Amino acid sequence: MKKKFVIALLAVLINALALAQQGPPQQLTGVSAANQPSLSSSLGLHAFPAKDQTPQQRQTDEAACYSWAKQDSGFDPIVAGSNAVASAYSAPPTGLGIRGAAAGAAGGAAIGAIAGDVGKGAAIGATAGVIRGRVVQRRAQAQVKQQAQAKSQTQKAGLENFKRAFSACMEGKGYSVE
Repeated sequence: MKKKFVIALLAVLINALALAQQGPPQQLTGVSAANQPSLSSSLGLHAFPAKDQTPQQRQTDEAACYSWAKQDSGFDPIVAGSNAVASAYSAPPTGLGIRGAAAGAAGGAAIGAIAGDVGKGAAIGATAGVIRGRVVQRRAQAQVKQQAQAKSQTQKAGLENFKRAFSACMEGKGYSVE
């Protein structure tokens, strides 16, 4: 019975170690600028050249308005977008269950030595350590998720402010923006 428990515990620990060593998923690759016809459309806006501006003039105007909107709003969608991809895959600490098991096993072995059964003490300590490590890991995951949601809301507000500034600039240069 004791042998089966130790084997099962080792199997759980090995499986947890394998999962902990897997890194975050590969980062997504962005869409190249060549695939996007204009800055306006990349922002989800439609800018119609109301004064028959040429495509080259539109690019120049969009670049100038992008720069001005970035300065006026204090928000840069390109930087925010690259940070969003990177932070989407920032993972909370892993392997806490394994570390907890090791610490628990050591403590349990010491207590088991005093009580007269080192193996049983180590097994109980390891189990308690895994449970505690998982609780700590879940709390860390919840905190990362909460921080990501707060950052997402801040980025949404910044993007909307940027779009308003960009649209105002484009309208001032003779474009109809929706």
